[in-house]
Amino acid sequence: MIRRNLLKLALGATMAGGLVAGAAVTPALAEYPEKPITLVIPLGAGGSHDLNARVITSVIPAYLNQAMIVRLTPGSGGQKGTQEVAKSAPDGYTLLFTHNYIDMLQQHVENLPYDPNKDFVPVARINYAPIGIVVRGDSRYKTIDDVFEYANANPGKMKMAHSGNWGALFVPAAQIMKAKGVSFNMIPYKGGGPAMQALLKGDAEITMGFPATLSGLIDSGKIRILATAGEKRMFDDVPTFPEIGISGDAGFMHRVVVAPAGTPEDVLKKLRQAFVDLQKDQTYTRLMSRLGENTDFIDGTEYQKMREAQAVDYKALVEEITSN
Repeated sequence: MIRRNLLKLALGATMAGGLVAGAAVTPALAEYPEKPITLVIPLGAGGSHDLNARVITSVIPAYLNQAMIVRLTPGSGGQKGTQEVAKSAPDGYTLLFTHNYIDMLQQHVENLPYDPNKDFVPVARINYAPIGIVVRGDSRYKTIDDVFEYANANPGKMKMAHSGNWGALFVPAAQIMKAKGVSFNMIPYKGGGPAMQALLKGDAEITMGFPATLSGLIDSGKIRILATAGEKRMFDDVPTFPEIGISGDAGFMHRVVVAPAGTPEDVLKKLRQAFVDLQKDQTYTRLMSRLGENTDFIDGTEYQKMREAQAVDYKALVEEITSN
């Protein structure tokens, strides 16, 4: 009995000590991130986002002390994956790797179940990419003038593979058709990768692409590039959009990582810093260079200003493209 009472007293003293010095026995909150981070891409495999993401996720774990896992979720012109992230917990463990057209333009052409201006916050603008118009290497179209000549004579017959309505390939194509007074047979695919595969298989006659998906195919002779966006020529013998009468601001894609709104500021700060650190990593810059991509990085807080301007500009662009 005496021993039992002594045990009770000892246990009570231990518990009381724990209550008095509660901070000493309460486990410290673990620092973010405690587990792998998922990077959702709302596009198909093999496109430029997929290729860029493989480089990012192979290097950034060194700056987060956790893995970053790519999850491809194509569908509905990029909206399937975007909605998934919009509905996810704002805890920093589910991010969206998207682009400016999905992010800021589609709100002007569809009734979205979320508000991109209120439901997402930018983490980083990874880089930008000028688009190129391409045909198969054995195509009868040797120049961009050949394409326009056929399209003029055969309205709506030339099959143009794109990455989804109002996506990164669709918008420049719409701008081109409006500027040149031609019409293509616009065929949607679940991303730039599938669109390129359609061209290579002969299911389409023309498509577009970005440096990451074009360089190897050009070098191998599988595709021929006919024109590129931007004021400066990417290839000595390939004209720019302005040279063929297309606006100089057409055909640029911004690759952006965003998080659900409500993500804690300390989590955003850590994510943003990891992407800043990534820019100084020699392995990262070397791998991006091999893809033919730039590393023109903009921090998320700064890119937010660009997003707000894009929302206004894209409303005007949609009205221009859809006007008769």
